Order: sequence, then structure tokens, then C-alpha cells
Amino acid sequence: MSRRSSPARLAAPLALALLCVAGFPSLSRAQPAPQAEVQVPASITIQPRPVEDLKAVFATVESVHETLARTRIGGTIAELKVKEGDKVTTGQLLATVRDPKLPLQIVSLDARIQALQAQQHQAELELDRAQRLRASGTGTQQRLDDAQSAVDVARAQIAAMKAERAVVEQQLREGEVLAPANGRILQVKVIDGAVVVPGETVASIATETYVLRLHLPERHARFMHEGDPVLVGNRGLAPAAPQATAPVSETALKRGTVRQVYPELSGGQVVADATVTGLGDFFVGERVRVYVATGTRQAIVVPPDWIVRRFGTDFLRLADGSETPVQVGGPIPALDGQPGGIEVLSGLKPGDVIVRPEGV
Repeated sequence: MSRRSSPARLAAPLALALLCVAGFPSLSRAQPAPQAEVQVPASITIQPRPVEDLKAVFATVESVHETLARTRIGGTIAELKVKEGDKVTTGQLLATVRDPKLPLQIVSLDARIQALQAQQHQAELELDRAQRLRASGTGTQQRLDDAQSAVDVARAQIAAMKAERAVVEQQLREGEVLAPANGRILQVKVIDGAVVVPGETVASIATETYVLRLHLPERHARFMHEGDPVLVGNRGLAPAAPQATAPVSETALKRGTVRQVYPELSGGQVVADATVTGLGDFFVGERVRVYVATGTRQAIVVPPDWIVRRFGTDFLRLADGSETPVQVGGPIPALDGQPGGIEVLSGLKPGDVIVRPEGV
């Protein structure tokens, strides 16, 4: 009695990792389609077709922009509200800078404003007396003009002093160091009680927009273009291939898109950025396994369950009823609507017609 087993069982982890995605150029992280019955033909005429060569590379999670939260006044850090790793929103209070001279200046300005208000009251009394004397004919016009000028000067001095007080109040408000953008705190540069000067950095913030920065060998530069899709594996440098017993919905790879290819090579490598959803929880600088297309080639692909393994050799059944030994390669994902399968390296030629084995 012959023993039959599918080669997909031998390559199950890798096969599921690639077959769980719906084709490299049209990969999507959308919700899985409903389980529909797939019509499998009774026979297949062998014809080579183009397949994508996928190359596994490592990419690092980078922030598109990194901004700094700086102090606007000098003083002492009175209250530090954030630490490394905290998520912040635009306008969120990060720290408070206190300058003890500013409250004293406000007290001084309040006292000067009160003195000017007293002078204004006295000038208004003199103006009222000069107006009555001028109306009765006993006062001169010069005295009336002098009294009016004194009132105007007092009012102008009070307005200037209030404006100066508003400047000091604004300096007090500027002691609050606010987050300039949404993002995550990468580094905190100060501690409570530290003396800072205007413009000193309190914290560095990585904005919410994250990208994957890829470094590929120079020979692959001509294959990288904006808009090309990429496949992103699990975080923590874990292999992208799932366990054979894991459901497909839990092992689907993330889909990304190349957003920018830098025109300058760095260390003999081409640098590109890819956008992928769900990178907000990653560490900045974390490495992730990424699969990119590095060209196309012609290959013969057959359904994996059509291959019969007998005594360590793989066979395919031809339309005339005979069996031909074949050498199989790795799994091939679906491409442009064409079904995926197992690549056949040798044993078949274009024009051969294969049929499903009995029991499949």
C-alpha cells in the first residue's frame, strides 16, 4: 500500500504565510472575504506565468518628524508632568517653569498703577475747577489747557503701565511648556528643580506619523518605486510564517505601501520609506521583518494538493493516466487574480496537461 501525503504539510508554515495574503501587488488588510466555494478545474494545462520574487529585509520604525518642546522663559522647573514613552496631544502641559521675579514685578506695577490713578484723580479735580473758573470769566484759558494736558498724561501713563503689566502676565503664562504636536515622548531632558534658560529643550517628541525605513542592496534599487506594496511581518523580529494550526485571519500579514524612495544611496544601499497602519504602538527604532518585490520571473505553479508524494518522491498525474516525477520548490502567493500554489522546478514542460489525483 502506497503512502500519500501532501508536500504542503512539509512546508505548511511558509505556505500559509504566503497564501494567506491575496496576492503581493493587491494585498489588503481588509476583513477576510466570506468563505465561498472555489471552483477547481478538473485539469490544468501547464503554462509558465510571472511570479514576484519576494525578498525579506529588515526595516526600522521611524518617526516622519521629531519636534522639540522648549522653554520660552528662564527659571526653574517647578513641575514636570511627563516621562519617556508618554503619549501627548497638541497643547498638553508638559512642564511648568517658575521665575520668582515675575510675581514681584507684577506687585511693583500694581503699586505704580495705583499711584498714577491717584495723580489722574487729582488732575481731573484741577480740570473741573479750571472749567468752572473759565466759565465764570475769572480763569484763564492757559490754566484750562494745562489741566486738560495733565489729565491726558495721567491716562496715557496708566495705559502704558497696564500694558507693561500684561507683558509680565504673558511671561508668567509662557512658563507653561506645551506639547507642539501629537506624538510620543522620546526623551525628557530636564528634572524637577533644574534651572533652564529661554529656548532650552525640555522633551523631544516623535510625531504620530510613523514609517518603516527600508535599506535594500544597491542591485534592488531599480525595482523600488513609489506606490509599490510591501508585506510586514510580526513585531519583535518574529517570523512572519504562522503556525500550521493557527487560523488564517490571525496570521495575515500587514500590507504597506512605499511612500518615498530616496535618490541617494547610503553605504551601497537604497533607502525607502513605507507607510503601514498600526505602527503607533511600536518602539521608534524597532526592527521589523518586511517582504519586498525585487523583480518577476517565469514559473510553473500547480495546486499544492495535486502533488502526490510517494516513497520520498513527488508525482503529478498527467491527462493520459501516467504519473511524472517532479521537483517542487517553495509556495507561490496568488498574483493578479491567479491562484497561488507550489512551484514546480522540473518534471513538467509547457503544454502538459495535469489532472487531479483520485481522492482530492
